[in-house]
Amino acid sequence: MKIRNDYYLTAGILAVLFAATHAWNGHASVLPELDGGAVALETKTVFTYVWHIITAENLIFGAAFLLMAFIGEPAKHRFAAWMIAVILAVRLAVILGITAALAASWIDAAAIALYITLILFGARVKIRA
Repeated sequence: MKIRNDYYLTAGILAVLFAATHAWNGHASVLPELDGGAVALETKTVFTYVWHIITAENLIFGAAFLLMAFIGEPAKHRFAAWMIAVILAVRLAVILGITAALAASWIDAAAIALYITLILFGARVKIRA
């Protein structure tokens, strides 16, 4: 198989890594904290499913970009890339709007901004035959 879009390949690999680290971080440090405290069961459930939705979303985006890196249908890819970039931009806005005071959120924000940039560069690339 021939790589047709290096930006999509990089974005796909990053998204899969984001999914893996998000799942690992959740199970290793964040979600166990909910079990030890006086957090209501409904709150634990909502926090857990939202965490898993983000992990699954990252994994799906990664798979999509990996496929798009190897399959050359640029018109369809551009639309999908722009839709994913918009979803990520909204995610970035929410992260910054809610957690801007936390230093760790700036690392996440920088990663998402880099991810969006790669996607937009990939949308502009002429697909190699």
